[in-house]
Amino acid sequence: MRKQGNISILRKELRSLLALAIPVILSELGWVAMGIVDTIMVGRLGPEAIGAVGISSASYYAPALFGIGILLGLDTVVSQAWGRRDFDVCHQWLAQGVYLAVSYTPFAMFGIAAVPLLFDHFGINPAVSGSAAVYLRILNLGTLPLLIYAAFRRYLQGVGCVRPITFTLVSANLINWAGNWALIYGHLGLPALGLKGSAISTCLARIYMAAVLVFFAWQHERRRGHPLFAHWPGPHWQQLRALITLGAPAAAQIVLEVGAFGVATLMAGRLTAEALAAHQIVLNCASTTFMVPLGMSAAAAVTVGHAIGAQDMPRAYRAGWLALGSGATFMALAACVFLLLPRSLLHIYTQDETVVVLGTRLLMLAAAFQVFDGIQTVATGALRGAGETRQPMFVNLGGYWFFGLPLGYALCFHALRGVFGIWIGLTISLIVIALYLLWQWARVGGRLVSHMPHELEVASRP
Repeated sequence: MRKQGNISILRKELRSLLALAIPVILSELGWVAMGIVDTIMVGRLGPEAIGAVGISSASYYAPALFGIGILLGLDTVVSQAWGRRDFDVCHQWLAQGVYLAVSYTPFAMFGIAAVPLLFDHFGINPAVSGSAAVYLRILNLGTLPLLIYAAFRRYLQGVGCVRPITFTLVSANLINWAGNWALIYGHLGLPALGLKGSAISTCLARIYMAAVLVFFAWQHERRRGHPLFAHWPGPHWQQLRALITLGAPAAAQIVLEVGAFGVATLMAGRLTAEALAAHQIVLNCASTTFMVPLGMSAAAAVTVGHAIGAQDMPRAYRAGWLALGSGATFMALAACVFLLLPRSLLHIYTQDETVVVLGTRLLMLAAAFQVFDGIQTVATGALRGAGETRQPMFVNLGGYWFFGLPLGYALCFHALRGVFGIWIGLTISLIVIALYLLWQWARVGGRLVSHMPHELEVASRP
C-alpha cells in the first residue's frame, strides 16, 4: 500500500510538473523558431546569407543573454515568494526586474554594436562578414523590448501563469514569418530588402512580444485586485542587489554556454561558406531539441522554488529528479531522429548537396550529446530553484572555455578535422558538464531532505 501511495504521489507531481512545463516548452520552441524561420526564409539567398544570419545571431546573443540571464534570479525569488503566498512581494520583484532590464540595455547595445569590429580579427569569411554587420546593427534596435519581455516572462512563470507566454511566442512567430515573407522578398508592395528585411521583422516581433506580456501581467494583477501600474514600486536597492547576486552567476553561465557556441560559429566562419552553413543548420536543429529540456529546466526551477517556499523539501527533491528524467527521455528520442532522418531535416533548410553531406555528419555528433545536453540544462534549473547559481557558472567556464573550445580549435585547425573538430570538442565538454551538474543536484537534493532546508531558501522578503 505504501509503495502504491508513493507511485500515486509521483504520478500526481509529474502531472503538475508537465502542466507547467509543456506551455513553457512550447514557449521555448517558439523562441528558437524565430531564428529557424529567419534561417529558412533567407535560405533562398544562398549559403552566404545563412552564414550571415548565423554569425549575427551568435554575436548578438552573448551580450543580450547576459541581461536575460540576470533576470533568471526572478525564477528563484518570485517562485519562493509565491510558494509562501506572498503575492505582493512577487509584484515587487517584477518591478525590480524591469529596472534591471532598463539599466542594462545601454551596456548590451554598446557591446553588440562593437562586435562587427572584431570580424576581421576573427578572420570571418568576407563573403559573410559585411552582410552580418548590417543584420546585427538592425537586430540591436530590438534589445530593450527583448529584455522587458524577459522580465515579464520570468515573473509570469514564477507565479505559474505560463499560457500567456506560449500565446505570445506562437503569435510572434506568425508576425515574424509574415514580416520575413514581405520584407525579404518584397511582397505586399514593400521593397525587397533581403537580409535587412529579416532583421527588421525580428525587431518588430520583439516589440510585439514585450507589449503583449505587459498586457497579460497587467490583466493578471487586475484580476487579483492589485492593478499593475497603480501600485508600481520604485527601485529598492536591497532587492536589486539580491537579484543581481542571484542572477549574475546564472547570466554568466548562460553567456559562457551560448558564447561557447558563438565562438564555435566564429571558428566555423573561417572555413568555407558551405561548412559554415552546415554548422548553422545543425546548430538550429540542436537548438530546437534543446528547447524542450530548457523549458523543463524553467519548470524545475519554479516547481522546486514553490516547494521550498512552502517548506515541502521532499517535494522539491522529487521535482528535480522528475524533471531530469523527463528531459533526458525526450533528448534520447531526439537523438534517434537525428540518426535516422538526417537528410530529411537538412533538406528543410537547403538543397545544396555539399551542405547536406557535411550536415549529415554533424548531426551524428549532435545526436551523441543530446541526452547530456538535456541533463545539464535541467539540473541547472533545479539548482536555480534551490538558489544555487554559482556551480553551473564555474563548470561551464571550465568545461567549455578551458577544455571544449581549445580542443575543438586544435582538432579543427591543427589536426585539420575542419568543422567536425569543433563539434567533437563541444560534444566532449557537454558530457563532462552534464555529469558534474547531475552530481551537484544529487548533493543539493540530499541537503533539501536532510538537515539544512532553511539555508536553501532565499530571503525574498523586501
